Amino acid sequence: MSSPALLYFKLIGSVIFWGGTWIAGRILAGDLTPYSAAFLRFFFASIFMFFLTCRATGKKPSCTKEDILPLSFLGLTGVFLYNILFFSGLQTVTAGRAALIIAATPTFIALGSAIIFKEKFTLWKIAGFILALTGVSTIIGHGNPISIITEGTSYGDLCIIGCVISWAAYSLAGKPVMKKIHPIEMVYWCCLFGTIMLLGPALYHGLVSEIISASLVDYSCILYLALFGTGLGFSWYFEAMQEIGPSKTGIFINLVPVVAVILGAIMLNEPVDLFLVTGGALTIFGVWLTNRN
Repeated sequence: MSSPALLYFKLIGSVIFWGGTWIAGRILAGDLTPYSAAFLRFFFASIFMFFLTCRATGKKPSCTKEDILPLSFLGLTGVFLYNILFFSGLQTVTAGRAALIIAATPTFIALGSAIIFKEKFTLWKIAGFILALTGVSTIIGHGNPISIITEGTSYGDLCIIGCVISWAAYSLAGKPVMKKIHPIEMVYWCCLFGTIMLLGPALYHGLVSEIISASLVDYSCILYLALFGTGLGFSWYFEAMQEIGPSKTGIFINLVPVVAVILGAIMLNEPVDLFLVTGGALTIFGVWLTNRN
């Protein structure tokens, strides 16, 4: 068991790692196809997660025949679809903007939980969902939520919205799976199945040539996403969740888009305007309302 100080250090580290994934993803999106970037990220992540799983559980990962289908679905939604949409969206959408749109995901998870698992969807949760939706609409519409209807939405924004839907599906489907399989082991199988699914499309879209032509910066971003954004980020977060509970750890998730916006402004010179700040604040506050005890 880690000391309280070390535990919170790891939790904050997870938040910073996840905030940094948007920066690394934005850089990779400009150099590699979404398929190659996603495959390479999870090829290395699968190797790293194998050793983390062995360390966390004290044994090699294993799953039954009955677990293959649900784990494959998690690999499809949480790795394959999410990351193709992630890298496709980041080709045109700034890291901070994308992270703030994704920040609304917990409200959609809460709505899905109410529909699928019959969890209570209180007035507070309804208010939070509407507030988060308003925040995302403000970000996408550059201060005018109505413009989404009148002027439409860009392809990049649609991809990031697709990330929200695919991650919500992953989270909802993963809830019953985690009752049978250790969370870190579940992440390993998701990475492995997702990597297998990505191999074919990545080869078709020029994986081999991109491996040869990728720069040192590209490989640094890939390893960052695999080792820090996936491996250490998830393992440290789950370690904190097991020791201080999901409610306290969940609060820190709201800091991820804030970190992404700050890093995007510092490292990529991305603009931070009033509409982005306002929409982001509405989204994060809406998420807090939806998930408050």
